[in-house]
Amino acid sequence: MLPIAFTALLFSAPAFGQSVDSQGAKQLSDDLSRYVGKQAIDKGILKVSVEGQAYKIVFDFKALAATFPDQKLVKFDFAPYALLVKPRSDGSWDVSMDFSQSASFEFEGPEGKQTTQFSIKDGKGSGVYDPALAAFTSGTSSMSGMTMSSVEAKQQMDMSAGAGSATLSATKAGNGGVDFTMSQKIANFVETIKLNDPEKGLNFPVTVKSPELSVEASGKGMQTKPLLDLLAFAVANEDEKTLKANQAQLKSLLLAALPVWERIDGTYGFKDFAVEIPLGAFGATQLSTAFGSDGIAQSGKVNYGIKASGLSVPHQLLPSWSVALLPTDIDLNFGGANIDLDSMAKKAIEAFDLNQDPPLSPEFGDQLKADFLAKTPKVVIGHSTVKNKDMEIALEGEMTSFGQKPDANLTVDVAGFDKIVAGLQEAAKSEPEVAQYVPVALVVKGFAKTLPDGRLEWVVNTKADGSVTVNGVMLKAADPAAGDGVEDGDGAGDESGGDNGGNDNAGSVNAGDGNAGSDNGGAGAKLNP
Repeated sequence: MLPIAFTALLFSAPAFGQSVDSQGAKQLSDDLSRYVGKQAIDKGILKVSVEGQAYKIVFDFKALAATFPDQKLVKFDFAPYALLVKPRSDGSWDVSMDFSQSASFEFEGPEGKQTTQFSIKDGKGSGVYDPALAAFTSGTSSMSGMTMSSVEAKQQMDMSAGAGSATLSATKAGNGGVDFTMSQKIANFVETIKLNDPEKGLNFPVTVKSPELSVEASGKGMQTKPLLDLLAFAVANEDEKTLKANQAQLKSLLLAALPVWERIDGTYGFKDFAVEIPLGAFGATQLSTAFGSDGIAQSGKVNYGIKASGLSVPHQLLPSWSVALLPTDIDLNFGGANIDLDSMAKKAIEAFDLNQDPPLSPEFGDQLKADFLAKTPKVVIGHSTVKNKDMEIALEGEMTSFGQKPDANLTVDVAGFDKIVAGLQEAAKSEPEVAQYVPVALVVKGFAKTLPDGRLEWVVNTKADGSVTVNGVMLKAADPAAGDGVEDGDGAGDESGGDNGGNDNAGSVNAGDGNAGSDNGGAGAKLNP
């Protein structure tokens, strides 16, 4: 709720030494109506009044619910939120609020009544808002705990969390936008979901818990003021006829908001993460997910990451022979690069016409897609590892075409491969079905290159012409041109693959440039796991 409430603080800068009075409250109300709509003021959804030496801004959720056109709410009990804002001599505002809450609501869903209840205890927040930046330059919030419960016909969810705190800060960016950082921690997070669907034979509880949940986020060049101008435009042009008449202004505002941000990064982290089911518990001593994205740029990047250490799974769910092969640590990184959203956005803004249906023609969409792919965007696998005490698998690569025959390269390094094979061979003595994997593993090893430190490496290249090579050895030749009558052949790969046998001279491909025949250790130095 805090971001929603804070976003409403879009008032103009107070005059130096401004006194707090009814005239100022009226001015503040008018300023806010530009972003929330005059009806929100008229219908009491947002109210501004004088309280001591501050203005009190109240957001009434019940008044908002009364405006919903489809009234399926059976019950709605939600106390208003209030903020106290006080003008500062430097043109910014002191802001404070109590967001403690005990609320509930019911509505008729497709499968019957759905009920939700939640509470926030001792929720408090404060900060300094700078209208010149359209952002909080500083802020803190805290709570002593929260609970939430949701009940449907075939499912029940209960969530609870202990004490939590958050801080945020922002400064003016070089591009005129805002650089910000945010940090949050919540203790004793627990969520339980109970599925009970007799028709499908489901009666299955799942509990997710962590003694500490943390969030870290940062951004550079966030275009807060242009985004607020877009919000004000949307409020002033709710009517379709007016919107169409003013679409030239809309295009100008959209262009002014680019690139929206220069970069945003965020990470969720869990300590001693556990997922409990009736058959046992999955866990990780540390688990984190990360996301990062450039804004609408000519050569943008987007990144995802998943890290986990101390992984554990219920052994009774797995064949006994597979336990030794389970990873205990993973570090997966993937994303995209060379993504030209800037050209796409600008072309689309220039071309759309709200007087047409659709505003952008299908032909334009096809051309936009073709132009995007012509810039050769990449799907990237960043340096990633999967390991346990006996082995480590490292990989990285990229794909630069997106048809049925991709142009891609992938480098895989494995330490402890012989232990993997030995484990399979031992398991095959008591588990006959495992025996089928042993020759496959030996064939795979036959195509490997042995690096100076003993690791095995495979550099796999696929081309848009259909050819496939491993360490410079052709496994599959290029597909014949249409109508040339040449059969697809991959015999070369069959003959040479068995002769490699892990020999250093079998040929390799450097992951950095994809050149075949190099004997410099392939991507070993690059991976450096």
